[in-house]
Amino acid sequence: MSKRGQRAKEIQETIRQVLLHQWDPIGVSDIPEAQDEYDSYVGGIYRLLASGASEHQIIERLYNIETVSMGLPSNRAGLKNVAEKLAKLAVSL
Repeated sequence: MSKRGQRAKEIQETIRQVLLHQWDPIGVSDIPEAQDEYDSYVGGIYRLLASGASEHQIIERLYNIETVSMGLPSNRAGLKNVAEKLAKLAVSL
């Protein structure tokens, strides 16, 4: 695997861990069989971060996932810490 490919994989794993352990809207982070629950959102978040998205845009994406995709109630203010963590990730290859 190239250095870029390896770096992309590392970034995606970091995003995956933030989604699983800091975001975790359905509370599955402690369930071994559910460690891949949010993997389908990693690529979209990665692209969003790579495009230079603001914290507000990240909050809106997470809010949309929670309310539209998952059908859960959500609170934008509660997503601020996760958005801050994601926004601080160095995602350049």
